Amino acid sequence: MMNECEKGDLMMIKDYIVDTLEKLVNIPSPSGFTKQIMDYVRAEAESFGYSCEMSRKGGLVISVKGREEETIGLSAHVDTLGAMVRSIDSDGTLRFTMVGGYTMHSVEGSYCKIHTRDGRIYTGTILIKSSSVHSYDDARTMERTDRNMIVRIDEIVDSKGDVLALGINSGDYISFDAVFEYTKNGFIKSRHLDDKASVAVLLGLLKEMSEKKLEPNKSLKILISNYEEVGFGASWIPEDITEIIAVDMGVVGDDLNGSEYKVSICAKDSTGPYDYDMTGRLIDLAKENKIDYVVDIFPHYGSDVSAALRGGHNIRGALIGQGVHSSHGMERTHIKGLGNTLKLIKAYLDIL
Repeated sequence: MMNECEKGDLMMIKDYIVDTLEKLVNIPSPSGFTKQIMDYVRAEAESFGYSCEMSRKGGLVISVKGREEETIGLSAHVDTLGAMVRSIDSDGTLRFTMVGGYTMHSVEGSYCKIHTRDGRIYTGTILIKSSSVHSYDDARTMERTDRNMIVRIDEIVDSKGDVLALGINSGDYISFDAVFEYTKNGFIKSRHLDDKASVAVLLGLLKEMSEKKLEPNKSLKILISNYEEVGFGASWIPEDITEIIAVDMGVVGDDLNGSEYKVSICAKDSTGPYDYDMTGRLIDLAKENKIDYVVDIFPHYGSDVSAALRGGHNIRGALIGQGVHSSHGMERTHIKGLGNTLKLIKAYLDIL
């Protein structure tokens, strides 16, 4: 049986975190193209009474006063996978270069938006060049590489000149439509759950701390990074942070323990092991508070903590996050995973 506090947490997740997540995934924000979403996150955090400042490269730092002076950190990233116009073909289609690491199979057929430097937005579709079995013998066999992919623009264009007249040019960002859906049995299906699900969880945390006047055990800085998908999101962090947890996604897949219903605690990813004592403490907190969790290894993964360590920061670091199925594809998680991630963060901050 759930107690009243747990029921309140679940209601907050449904009423605020999921609603906020839907808003976040529908704000285009490929790595480096994040001003609009940062403005949104900053406005939310400031509405709860917390001070914010921006880093020079466009990241956000949210400060929360704690019961002790030592400063710890939490991080999540708002930047997503996307693309950028590489060139314009003579038939008026676009060639693109990838922003972030994904397979072309995972974006083929996706609706997208092209964002010009002067603020215009056009819609389009990502396609393989041989896009129809009725027209091309190699429609099924053509290799899905960036050299064979195009963006079909939803405008009357037949030439490169027509496209240039729209204001579209090389270097313009391309964002992928999220296609968000929240099912009646608690699944959340959408692109960009990596890592906007965690950003929504952290905003829910701030909302709850503000409304209940909760102070974490130590002073807290929440870092919202904007270049994580290209590897250097939190390579700079405030110098007073002594330890930091990246709140990102837990991978679900082959030879892994992850679950959409649980919070994953990562012991090691492609960059190496996370701090042994911090990881052990998170496991103990999950056990003590009956939080559904798994411990996992992510061999094809790096995080904001990885970037901070490579940036030379003298910190301890750990990684947690709700399980996300089909990461960097058509992603899915569950409200239980969000809830367990929130509970583990609150246990770490001693406010559960």
